[in-house]
Amino acid sequence: MNRSAFITTLIPAIGIAYLLVKFSYLPWTALRILALILTAAGITAVAIARYQLGSSFTLSPQARTLATHGIYSKIRNPVYVFSAIALAALFIYIDRPMYLWSLLILVPLQFIRAHIESRVLEEKFGEAYRQYKSQTWF
Repeated sequence: MNRSAFITTLIPAIGIAYLLVKFSYLPWTALRILALILTAAGITAVAIARYQLGSSFTLSPQARTLATHGIYSKIRNPVYVFSAIALAALFIYIDRPMYLWSLLILVPLQFIRAHIESRVLEEKFGEAYRQYKSQTWF
């Protein structure tokens, strides 16, 4: 994992861990337990996806290599998918469901970024990327 991938994974994970501890005083309902599990699973999946992306991880859309292994063999943009799940679950866990509205901004932005990244990858890898795209979700 390159340094920027490590840092951009570690900093949000520390922030989320802080919130998990800070709001642990709230009553433990089945919904909060499920939200905790989904938050942890989402963060774990994001970390795995970032690791599997390796040196291909960048903050701006670039086409270094075409990652098609691990999570990327099923989902083209697992970081976006699992970060949205983790964030939504975190909002439920901290008992702030009104924050779910922020996903109305975040998710479309992720779709836009995924589309831009897709164009960059298709320009560089052509048919190989189109084949990969036809076999994976988002």
